[in-house]
Amino acid sequence: MSWAAVEDTRRILQREQGAVVKGWGGKLPIALLYPNTYYVGMSSLALQTLYGMLNARPDVVCERAFCGFRRFEPDEIPLSLETQRQLTEFSVLATSFSFELDYLNFVSLLRRAGIPPLAAERDESYPFLLAGGPAVTANPEPLADLCDAFVIGESDEVLPRLVDALRAGIPGLRQELLQALARIPGIYAPLYPASSVQRQWVRALDPFPTHTAVYSHATEFGDMGLIEIARGCKHACRFCLAGCLYRPQRERSVPAILEQARRARAQRQKVGLVSAAVSDYSHIDALLDGLQELGLQVSVSSLRAAPLPESLLRALAASHARTLTIAPEAGSERLRAAIHKRIRREDILEAARRAAEHRFPELKLYFMLGLPGEEDEDVQASVDLVREVTQAFNGRVLASVAAFVPKSHTAFEREAMAPQDVLRRRMRALQGGLRPLKVRLATDSLPWASVQAVLARGDRRLGPVLASLDAPALADWHHALQQHGLSSADFTRARAPSEPLPWSFIHAAPTPPQ
Repeated sequence: MSWAAVEDTRRILQREQGAVVKGWGGKLPIALLYPNTYYVGMSSLALQTLYGMLNARPDVVCERAFCGFRRFEPDEIPLSLETQRQLTEFSVLATSFSFELDYLNFVSLLRRAGIPPLAAERDESYPFLLAGGPAVTANPEPLADLCDAFVIGESDEVLPRLVDALRAGIPGLRQELLQALARIPGIYAPLYPASSVQRQWVRALDPFPTHTAVYSHATEFGDMGLIEIARGCKHACRFCLAGCLYRPQRERSVPAILEQARRARAQRQKVGLVSAAVSDYSHIDALLDGLQELGLQVSVSSLRAAPLPESLLRALAASHARTLTIAPEAGSERLRAAIHKRIRREDILEAARRAAEHRFPELKLYFMLGLPGEEDEDVQASVDLVREVTQAFNGRVLASVAAFVPKSHTAFEREAMAPQDVLRRRMRALQGGLRPLKVRLATDSLPWASVQAVLARGDRRLGPVLASLDAPALADWHHALQQHGLSSADFTRARAPSEPLPWSFIHAAPTPPQ
């Protein structure tokens, strides 16, 4: 460990508001790992909420660790932010995975910390590795040989019982702790496989405030306090993992949101409203009126082209929002209907016209390539749609394009991912069609999308592959697959209706209220 790294860590901590530094005496030390940079990780509402919940307990000390600050630091030993301790000094390392590609960063982080990635190579002298988040809730099997246990679903209600079990079982025999954890609903301990694990979800959101706990300007949303206003989505798009994992749709009450906003106002003059689609919130007018009375500006995580409340557009424009974002996903009405994206061409164009009326400088459109049932003419339909949008909107237009990755528990979980050559050809056609329109185009990496598909639909064969990686690099990934006799096609192919799925033991459908 270098003194420069310690000093950099301390400087970051000094610029934050809300960080908690505790003495360790008599407490369970937990490190929250975010397997990406500080800049990305501090934008995670999951990380922020867990940090606040864990540090609210007097018998726990919770600190944070990242892969670096604004960039990855491949050779530096990772330290906790609060007290600059090495990760091996903690009893528990807890990680929330929103993105499968962060599995590679996670392995790199463990190696740099001197922790063997494979659970079989760790004894009680090493920290207990706990994982949660949407990626592992959907399919924990690629990490089953690496992590000791997983939280399947929402952690709000299960967290107190989980922490109590960890406190009682550490120090002690790892096997006995795993047996105790496996008896907690929603906890998956791979050494004690269950016939099914029920995804956990909370019936009422108000008792579990979900908002920014630590404020930092060195992150994407550094100028605002984030507040979750709802979970789940009522639209049931066939490709959407979040829509499956956060069912049913639930909303926070306006008074509960405004109470969180009052607290945020002590730090920031803007709040970021977070949900699957903020425009779907059933009391949006009352909420916006309350935020205006508090003198707060507004930002949103996502919108649908329909419904698109006028009050929300006015609030965003008054808050000097630079970009309005909508997601057609596909250019043709036929393909949008096939994926259950129930917005019409006219809805999209009307959203563009209203964005122009409110003088938004930029309109951003999200598309996917390689959706099941997609044909070459659907790519041209996307170009045609963007052309119409540019005619209806007089500002900058940005088209963001990503490859479709089939995800577990969705209606498309057995579909094949489109071959790379097909994706490349259609991406070139899209780029060529948009070039004369002078539209900005942002594209995700197609090779990395294939890696994501492998990790999203993989099984335990990927554990040794991940554990053998020296760095989160594409060439290393392909080499590791080959060394273990595997290929991407083993996982990106279509699955027969009768074929068992690695994630079939995860019962993702919501249980009825007790």
